[in-house]
Amino acid sequence: MSISESFVPEFDQEMVITRRLLERVPSEKGTWKPHQKSFSLGHLAQLVSRMPGWITNEMRETALDLGGSQGYSYEKTEALLAEFDRNVKEARGALAARDEDFMVPWSLKSGDRVFFTLPRVAVVSQTINHLIHHRGQLSVYLRLVDVPLPSIYGPTADEGW
Repeated sequence: MSISESFVPEFDQEMVITRRLLERVPSEKGTWKPHQKSFSLGHLAQLVSRMPGWITNEMRETALDLGGSQGYSYEKTEALLAEFDRNVKEARGALAARDEDFMVPWSLKSGDRVFFTLPRVAVVSQTINHLIHHRGQLSVYLRLVDVPLPSIYGPTADEGW
């Protein structure tokens, strides 16, 4: 089995779950925060909608320079879903790579400062895990604003299988 064949089923499953959660983000509560030091709901949802696009970068480039990073804004849920869907489609295409492409070193940096360099295979795996982490945060935020949660890995208090 190729590396691509091992990533794609997990990616597909996690993106379906993530979309179900993003669909429930109430646009009118975008500025809500559970704590003054926390991201707002709208910014967290935007981060989750963008993260699949990181995989596209990781598979097509050899580095990401955070020096020119895009800031956060408040978008309606429909716009976040459109961005998420586009990013998922592009990332899935980028994952259809040869094993040797997954072994290419990839770096995260800011200007001249390199935070880390790892093979793409490790970075893609970290990104999927990182997305799942933020999706978990998003599920807590939604619970705190009384939005019913969809089934994620099993039933929730609001939804069965």
